[in-house]
Amino acid sequence: MAGNSFGKAFKITTFGESHGIAIGVIIDGCPAGLDIDLDFIQGELDKRRPGQSKITTQRKESDTVQILSGIFEGKSTGTPISLLIPNEDQRSKDYSHNQDVYRPSHADYTYDVKYGIRDHRGGGRSSARETAARVAAGAIAKLLLQNHGIGIFAHVTAVGQINAPNLSTDNLTELLALREDNIVRCADPAVANQMIDFIDLIRKDGDTVGGKISCLVKNCPAGLGEPVFDKLHADLGKAMLSINAVHGFEYGSGFAGSEMRGSAHNDVFIATEFGTKTQTNFSGGIQGGISNGMDITFSVAFKPVATIMHNQQTVNAAGESAEIKGKGRHDPCVVPRAVVIVEAMAALVLADQLLRNKSVKLS
Repeated sequence: MAGNSFGKAFKITTFGESHGIAIGVIIDGCPAGLDIDLDFIQGELDKRRPGQSKITTQRKESDTVQILSGIFEGKSTGTPISLLIPNEDQRSKDYSHNQDVYRPSHADYTYDVKYGIRDHRGGGRSSARETAARVAAGAIAKLLLQNHGIGIFAHVTAVGQINAPNLSTDNLTELLALREDNIVRCADPAVANQMIDFIDLIRKDGDTVGGKISCLVKNCPAGLGEPVFDKLHADLGKAMLSINAVHGFEYGSGFAGSEMRGSAHNDVFIATEFGTKTQTNFSGGIQGGISNGMDITFSVAFKPVATIMHNQQTVNAAGESAEIKGKGRHDPCVVPRAVVIVEAMAALVLADQLLRNKSVKLS
């Protein structure tokens, strides 16, 4: 009931707080015999870890993952996999001024109302630090999907009003290489430089800015997703909206599709040497809540980080007017570190739906 678990056949439960001893995740339902590449898992965590560039929070965490169970001689055993990531650089004193004061646009007030108690140190459970556990689990989901030829690729397509084009399927490999060559993780080098300069300017001003991430799923087979409540795009939407600071999700033509006529929006089926495909892909690879074998495309919008280094008016726990100034170490823009989180959550959805799909028919 507490909402700390995600998935059905491939199920994860995360635990831990931002300034606690550690964070971690338990994965239940991973099939036995999957090759587990610890270097790959660590590599995914390195893309999310704090302190990696001048435009991210300067909290220093190695995010070194420890495997506690479920893996023997490099392979999954079919039993629950437990992964632990120790916290190393907590500075809880940075948050002592927040103990009885509600930070604007944070979860301080809502946690107090819901639970009657909250961990004010960095937001506790509501901190984006929790997403490291998701990335670790998502890395294992990616390994499972790779066995089926499914690839998930995301990059930053907007910072504030600076926009970059979506991923192109024609030169995907080259674009992804370019994405990892810049600290904002945008696949357009020229636009990436503009984004970096803008984020740095925002950081120096003590402010924050939002952005967008676009994701592309390649080689997803047709048939994944349930037809009513667990539609594939519904699960993807829930997964993305569960990520800290996410305020928007769209797939395929998204909101732009509402401005089109049906005659233009319909994806016409065609017979190809690779099977049934569509001439266009306004559906984003999903029809009736089920994958149709085309590329799955979606975008995620992130709001500006709520902690800013300016004085703000607020109230305290007694309901009295108060003033607060942002302290601590925070991202001026979350999207550079969120690319791998978006990929991880997409991988968890697809791994879950892939395993569920194996039981829907006899052959």
